[in-house]
Amino acid sequence: MNRPKKDDLIIHKMMKIIFVGTTVFAVPILEALIHKYKVLLVVTQPDRRAGRKQMLKPSPVKTFAIKNQLDVFQPENIRKEYQLLIDLNPDLIVVAAYGQMIPSIILKLPKFHCINVHASLLPKYRGGAPMHRAIMNGDTETGVTVMYMADKMDSGMILSQKTRPIQDSDTVGSIEHQLAIDGSELLLATLPKVFDGSVIPIAQDETKVTIASNIRHEDEFIDFNKTKKQIFDHVRALNPWPVAAAKIDNILLKIYSVVPLSDNWESYEHHANGTIIKANNLEVLVKVADGIIALKYVQIAGKKPLDIKDLMNGSGKNIFTVGKIIN
Repeated sequence: MNRPKKDDLIIHKMMKIIFVGTTVFAVPILEALIHKYKVLLVVTQPDRRAGRKQMLKPSPVKTFAIKNQLDVFQPENIRKEYQLLIDLNPDLIVVAAYGQMIPSIILKLPKFHCINVHASLLPKYRGGAPMHRAIMNGDTETGVTVMYMADKMDSGMILSQKTRPIQDSDTVGSIEHQLAIDGSELLLATLPKVFDGSVIPIAQDETKVTIASNIRHEDEFIDFNKTKKQIFDHVRALNPWPVAAAKIDNILLKIYSVVPLSDNWESYEHHANGTIIKANNLEVLVKVADGIIALKYVQIAGKKPLDIKDLMNGSGKNIFTVGKIIN
């Protein structure tokens, strides 16, 4: 095993670092960072109400930080509440999936800049939902970028990148986990080059920029006029959050997984897209633009998610019947 050099240990011990992040994606990055450097402060979003009982819930980053006895700061609006960061005078600020725009005064504060770990291969998919949009668009690869931050969202100079394939078995949940690990490793490999000045920043090609806008409520709903592949990609892009949606008889459904079928479907061509063409205690099949999909894991509003077999052996048999339309 390669032991760190004495000079590296001194740098690691003396470096003043602030970490800024909120989601599950940011946790492995913070965890990797504290193993090599001293993190003075963790900045994360305020606790938010969640669940049926609307209880206040801390962010995943806050939960991890408290467990590891790290100081936590939760500004409602960091563009107005940043004096604590100035007072700490950090050498470096690391940002990952925070959810607020960092003000210019903070971007210019650290000696070694503000560095962001972003879950896409920039300049593709700038914005808040890069992993969702990559899967939803049927991409076969994604990746992670370590970059200097700039005033314009995700537009800073690229320091390093790592590519990862997207498999058909992937969901946004599995991709998030994989990219978080990739991002933590890439950050630790990049920081020494930042500190010794050997890193070579590369400007993003503005002609190749695409935007990954946040998922809105209306984006959750499945369009059954699309192809089997497009619907398959849509559903896995939203699993496990916020989960693809549809309605039947005005009942809200959350659809966690579907399977495109290769069965002969010509006899169903005259059916409207979204029509249930088969429903029994084993399966529910739905007509779409170019064939048939099988619903596999579904949640009816007010109930827990179930495998379609379990659902159809219970309350599902009264909801999913042949000829009904899902939209």
